[in-house]
Amino acid sequence: MRFSSEFRDGSLARRIAAAITAECRPDRSYSFMEFCGGHTHTIARYSLEAMLPDSIRLVHGPGCPVCVLPVGRIDSGIELARDYGVILCTYGDMMRVPGSQRLSLLKAKAAGGDIRMVWSTLDALKIAHDNPDREVVFFAIGFETTTPPTAMALKMAKAQGLTNFSVFCNHVRTPSAMRAVLQGGGLPLAGVIGPGHVSAVIGIEPYEEFSERGMAVVVAGFEPLDLLQAILMLVRQVNEDTPRVENAYVRALPAVGNERAQAAIAETMTLRKSFEWRGLGTLPDSALRLADDYAEFDAELRFDLPYRTVPDPKSCACAEVVRGIKQPQQCPLFGRACTPDNPIGSCMVSSEGGCAAHWLYGRHQLPDDPRKEIA
Repeated sequence: MRFSSEFRDGSLARRIAAAITAECRPDRSYSFMEFCGGHTHTIARYSLEAMLPDSIRLVHGPGCPVCVLPVGRIDSGIELARDYGVILCTYGDMMRVPGSQRLSLLKAKAAGGDIRMVWSTLDALKIAHDNPDREVVFFAIGFETTTPPTAMALKMAKAQGLTNFSVFCNHVRTPSAMRAVLQGGGLPLAGVIGPGHVSAVIGIEPYEEFSERGMAVVVAGFEPLDLLQAILMLVRQVNEDTPRVENAYVRALPAVGNERAQAAIAETMTLRKSFEWRGLGTLPDSALRLADDYAEFDAELRFDLPYRTVPDPKSCACAEVVRGIKQPQQCPLFGRACTPDNPIGSCMVSSEGGCAAHWLYGRHQLPDDPRKEIA
């Protein structure tokens, strides 16, 4: 339990919170975005906001890959299983995300599609080996955290001469999403809590562009003390007026990231010219596709799969939630038409979604707090 129970010490958490309160200036307000949905869930689970002074406001960001995937990409995955007869493999979070007409992969499976939840890309490769007469497609999704396993699966498939395996690639890039949010305006942010798991792959250098633009950045782990320490470091940067990138996750994150993972990604994938995001629109150089040397494993090319832009469900505020413009309880569907048992939007489905965090930990049941409203 080391690095788990040790980083959930209540007395130490109160000491760090007291230090944060002592260092917050009475003439300043501090708005920080926790980019990652994992951070959002830690904040909600341990009620960290209740430990912070009134001058600090935490804003949920777009760091949930399921939440930012547009409806059209979900429809494409369903189309692969339904119309092309493939065995479609994907991670569990994707199974219940609604596409058009609220049709999800799980409902498509119930209707006869061969759609299988897997724990890893190795599971998808095994399914391809076990079913040589069937086409097997891995529905790849995620930020840089889950990109290396897809890259390694591609390298293994090529080395093994696996001809019935392909990848429907939906991997996206963290710096692109951060850039879109910070350039979009409307959010008076002073700093960002960077995602620890993504940074363990890409390192901390990609965040330098944001500190150079005046944004404080601290990369943090996922335990309560990790988050509180990151907030204290951000407050100090703001007070000193010296924005920079700091690593508060040194126990797991080398500054350069994972160079072997970076090399595997560079070998098997390349930048897309543009990619559509839920809530952020179409962004240039923000996602990955398979490299030309691995084009034979590209499901979009193999099946000539078209992409169609599909609007989000009416009244669903997922797009605003992932941009930090709205809190989950400000969505008119939250807790009414949209619940975990009957989700309308992806933010309620995903295990890292902001709406799921507010519901799971009862944040929506707390009295309204004007200081926490989005400016």
